[in-house]
Amino acid sequence: MAESGNPTANTPPSPTADGGDLAAEVVILGGGLAGLSMAAALATAGVPVVCIDQDSPDRQADDGFDIRTTAIAYASMKVLEGAGVWKHMVDKAGPMLDIRIADQFSPLFVHYDHTELAVDGQHRPFGWILDNKDMRRALFARVAELPGLIHLAPAKATAITRNRSGASVKLADGRVVRAKLVIGADGRKSLAREGAGIKVRRWSYDQSAIICTIHHSEPNKGIAVEHFMPNGPFAVLPMTENRCSIIWSEKRSLVQTYLDLPDDQFIEELSRRSGGYLGEITLATRREAWPLSVLLAERFIAERLALIGEAAHAIHPIAGQGLNLGLRDVAALAEVIVDAHRLGLDVGGPEVLARFQRWRRFDTVLLAAVCDGLVHLFSNNIPPIRLARDLGMGLVNRLPPVKRFFMKHAMGIVGDLPRMIRGQPL
Repeated sequence: MAESGNPTANTPPSPTADGGDLAAEVVILGGGLAGLSMAAALATAGVPVVCIDQDSPDRQADDGFDIRTTAIAYASMKVLEGAGVWKHMVDKAGPMLDIRIADQFSPLFVHYDHTELAVDGQHRPFGWILDNKDMRRALFARVAELPGLIHLAPAKATAITRNRSGASVKLADGRVVRAKLVIGADGRKSLAREGAGIKVRRWSYDQSAIICTIHHSEPNKGIAVEHFMPNGPFAVLPMTENRCSIIWSEKRSLVQTYLDLPDDQFIEELSRRSGGYLGEITLATRREAWPLSVLLAERFIAERLALIGEAAHAIHPIAGQGLNLGLRDVAALAEVIVDAHRLGLDVGGPEVLARFQRWRRFDTVLLAAVCDGLVHLFSNNIPPIRLARDLGMGLVNRLPPVKRFFMKHAMGIVGDLPRMIRGQPL
């Protein structure tokens, strides 16, 4: 259904006749990394947005709130750049210039060198690694610059009403936010998804990810290393300030044993698994473990609702694509919303949402299946399978066209790319 008139760029969300209530084109549930990136992208393009965030910015930016790190692929950097966020975080992001992937400690491995691939006529990093807290701080800084964006934090959504004419979100304090479209960016236990009755497929792995950040005495030179071990992949990812992020997938029955090791024994195990190329290692953060599982929503849309990020999908971290999938959602959904907004059309209409789902769901399901297949292929120590894996990796390394294709995949620059990933403004 078309709206009358053409919305004015950068028109802020406005109070309604109910006093404390708000009205906007779009309301986003969830102020995490995907949700705030979505809000920044839309508001940068002039779409009035309200983002509902359960946690306060001060708490989320605290050093102890979240020790996790995020891998930002080159394509995701372009999305963040287009949303005006990247400038606030680039100094904190450690570039990945080389990626080395090995089956355990086999001499046959895949080596991606950023100088072997030109993108827009230049050699670009495959991606960057940074602390989640630094990405949050960058997002909060960008939010503060955008007059067309209201960030309600802390605030909790308690009910969502959707119909042909619009949608509304009721907050715990009694206020109501009215909009044409609700975007669910509220994680695996999504109120938006569950309220719409969208079913999910879930399965768990007999693995948890042990995570921490380390300091090291030797420079990491932008090298990312991943060893496929029988109990799960072990990754060392380069950060700034002589730091690396450790993502160590391990059998669940063994995880607590490693978490309980004294620091010196834990560091010794890290040094053994990483190969010692980082020199002397010390822990820069505490250790945590996160159970690994997959979640796939059966659909990403419902009446006046679109799902992004972990409300729609969560996959194994074997390829480091978790948030990158969410940022591809952001780029695609932002494009279809902005196109409708500029034409004076209904941004929550069925045609707009169907276009988003066609664009994103196949890519997501395919990547989830590939990651799941890799987990099962490499999480074993069966000699014939191990030999085939090693020979396959050695072959890929000797075929430059095949290797360049996989390098582009790692950067997120293959397929039908939204404007933001192509470096074009919304």
